[in-house]
Amino acid sequence: MRRMVAETRLHPADLILPAFVREGITEPVPIQAMPGVVQHTRDTLRKAAAEALEAGVSGIMLFGVPEDEKKDGAGTAGTDPDGILQVAIRDVKAEVGDELIIMSDLCLDEYTDHGHCGVLDADGRVDNDATLERYAEMAQVQADAGVHVVGPSGMMDGQVGVVRDALDTIGKEDVSILAYTAKYSSAFYGPFREAVGSSLRGDRKTYQQDPANLRESMRELALDLEEGADMVMVKPAGPYLDVLAKVAESVDVPVAAYQISGEYAMVEAAAEKGWIDRDRAIFETLTGIRRAGAKMILTYWATEVAQKLSAARG
Repeated sequence: MRRMVAETRLHPADLILPAFVREGITEPVPIQAMPGVVQHTRDTLRKAAAEALEAGVSGIMLFGVPEDEKKDGAGTAGTDPDGILQVAIRDVKAEVGDELIIMSDLCLDEYTDHGHCGVLDADGRVDNDATLERYAEMAQVQADAGVHVVGPSGMMDGQVGVVRDALDTIGKEDVSILAYTAKYSSAFYGPFREAVGSSLRGDRKTYQQDPANLRESMRELALDLEEGADMVMVKPAGPYLDVLAKVAESVDVPVAAYQISGEYAMVEAAAEKGWIDRDRAIFETLTGIRRAGAKMILTYWATEVAQKLSAARG
């Protein structure tokens, strides 16, 4: 009876798998703060993409982890056509073609030696406009590598419009933009910093959003849509379900939510202690995100959950 009258249903196609690929390794490297998640080699990334496709997952979001010696103040590895992320995009495209939507993180933080999402000025502050120039280059090299969707995640003012113009300039009008519209300055990013080998010094409070604010997110939403966003996202998901619901009610474009590393780690850690039922907790958190209005959910459990959903349907 519950199944018949359920108001909210999860489907494998709702799910997107975030995945990390690390340069210069021959075996996957486990991420200690995220049990079950690894930094992939190029070969294991291809296998993970194929597995996600077979499970019915709709997309994969790729994050590149360069060798430390390739990091610099401008994040040049992020715009190198042969940089790890661009190579990974081509690898996954060769493996799954257009059957799985390939998304890419469009941000400099993985590639800078200071760990910030943009280039710094002489006073050590993130230079918004100089960073936008770098984002335009990143968008173009990622598009040339074959990505279907770019995800500008640095929270620079005007980033969506600059990326759209950069893509259109090289004839990549069909590459979509998933705007990180409401990305909050959150305590739940900690495990992700390990996952990407972050070199962050200081914090990102000057360009990520204040957790106390909702109206600010709605202003960001209006700007992103005006600049040409094809899809919008709220990140993190769980602590911001009210923001997600408000965004979903306000737009007619697809809405995504990112269940981030700290959300994942909390469930895994509590389950490992025997304090909660792991599977029930996973499905309950994802159902809550879906109920709040997200059509697309980025979650590290994407493939596992898709497999279980498919098995349950027979």
